[in-house]
Amino acid sequence: MPKTVLDFEKPIIELEERLEQMKSASDGLNIDNEIKIIEEKVRTLKESVYKSLTRWQRVQLARHPDRPYTLDYIYMMTENFIELHGDRYFKDDKAIVGGLAKIEGYKVMIIGQQKGRDTKSNLYRNFGMPNPEGYRKALRLMKTAEKFNLPVICLLDTPGAFPGLEAEERGQAEAIARNLLEMSRLKVPIIVAIIGEGASGGALGIGVGDRILMLENGWYSVISPESCSSILWRSWEYKEQAAEALKLTAHDLLPLKVIDKIVPEPLGGAHKNHQEAADLLKTYILSELKELIKIKPDKLVSARVEKFAQMGAYTE
Repeated sequence: MPKTVLDFEKPIIELEERLEQMKSASDGLNIDNEIKIIEEKVRTLKESVYKSLTRWQRVQLARHPDRPYTLDYIYMMTENFIELHGDRYFKDDKAIVGGLAKIEGYKVMIIGQQKGRDTKSNLYRNFGMPNPEGYRKALRLMKTAEKFNLPVICLLDTPGAFPGLEAEERGQAEAIARNLLEMSRLKVPIIVAIIGEGASGGALGIGVGDRILMLENGWYSVISPESCSSILWRSWEYKEQAAEALKLTAHDLLPLKVIDKIVPEPLGGAHKNHQEAADLLKTYILSELKELIKIKPDKLVSARVEKFAQMGAYTE
């Protein structure tokens, strides 16, 4: 059985294990028909389960520890990646990675939040929660991209900006606000993809773009379900109800025009097949990139500002 199995995945895993047992015991036995029947049952069960996921279940998939992270996508989607470090003010924040790369011949600057796979690497990456220097590093790379007329690709996957006292002392809010301002007027194409968790300003700090893509099992919201539950009900027990109310899935956000396109994942989630997930995302990024590089900088900026200005409902 895999290391991490979510509750709603257990019936599928049990059936897959039964299938593997039948295959291993099939030597000399004519049970091909039985194996085909079980394979069809596995496929049907997968389609049924993953088609009817609740919002909370999609949050769980977005957090799956076997899911590909930013560096996984970078190495699978791009060539000649050269990581760049430091914000030139304080230090190098390991929770945000970025650098120069080529994607099918297109030179780009690619940036994203990076989590760890185990306790040691999570401490090294600060659990994917950037400090102010992370956002300032990202902005430095974006301005470098603008100088050399390189498109920017941002991959979002964070439980939020780091809320520690030291982050506040070094200007967490200012760093994020500065990025929102500068990204809104950056004169090169920006493609944003939510590959996992997109929590609050921590995600939005590198989330202003001409096109916003979102993997179908990601989530993107002003607050996490647990924190929302804690504020409204003073308990984490209502996180599932909070997730439903927040409408934080890709299918919720597309009609609201918060995102532009949903990127499909392999059946069962991106953690089931990293390479297939990367190939799908790469296809969507390339499609948008080919369109955006044709647009003149002034029109690109004005359309980007207008895109975000139209979000939401308000009266004056």
